[in-house]
Amino acid sequence: MVIGLLLLLSAAPATAETIFVEATRDTTLIEDPAGALANGAGPVFFVGRTNQRQNSVRRGLIYFDVAAVLPEHARVESARVMLYMSPSNPAPHRIALHRLLFAWGEGTSYASGGSGDFSAPGDASWIHTFYDDAFWVKPGGHFVVRASSWRDVGTSAFYTWESTQKMVADVRLWLAAPDRNFGWILLGDETTPQNVKSFASREEPDSALRPTLELTYSLPGE
Repeated sequence: MVIGLLLLLSAAPATAETIFVEATRDTTLIEDPAGALANGAGPVFFVGRTNQRQNSVRRGLIYFDVAAVLPEHARVESARVMLYMSPSNPAPHRIALHRLLFAWGEGTSYASGGSGDFSAPGDASWIHTFYDDAFWVKPGGHFVVRASSWRDVGTSAFYTWESTQKMVADVRLWLAAPDRNFGWILLGDETTPQNVKSFASREEPDSALRPTLELTYSLPGE
């Protein structure tokens, strides 16, 4: 009887905990063959394509330091990214998260619009991981081709990229090997002109609107 009770207790499921993690870095990759434009410190970052005839693509980068907030032996069960789309193009377009494969920086360049600012030391730009002497493998960022999660984004509102097996695998990798955590890149519609979306960044004055990663995890033996 006692042995049976012990077996039942040992087989009991672990208690799940949920935490909310704010972004540590975010920025916009602004299409520019010279890498002269960036937006490391702006209140928003941009995803999609502007109405410019040339150099109109915008890609968002975002990084969450999961190893700093999760217990070392935590088992991540789900991961969701929540972003606030500030007033911008309201037409619905799909935006996907892809795992980045290179480290990148967030400098002091500042712009509230999609045209960006002059790249500052340490900024990620279209060709630089860190302006002005470290480079992506190819312009526009180096990332896993298969998306980790995606969703359609329309009018101004909060949007959630729901947990997928791929997103969970990303976060588990980052927890096990923090030196391989380079965050995600957000890719939008890069074929249709004038569809760019703007999202509140970690520099947004209203903390309730800043990017958030929701993690649910369990611990062995709980």
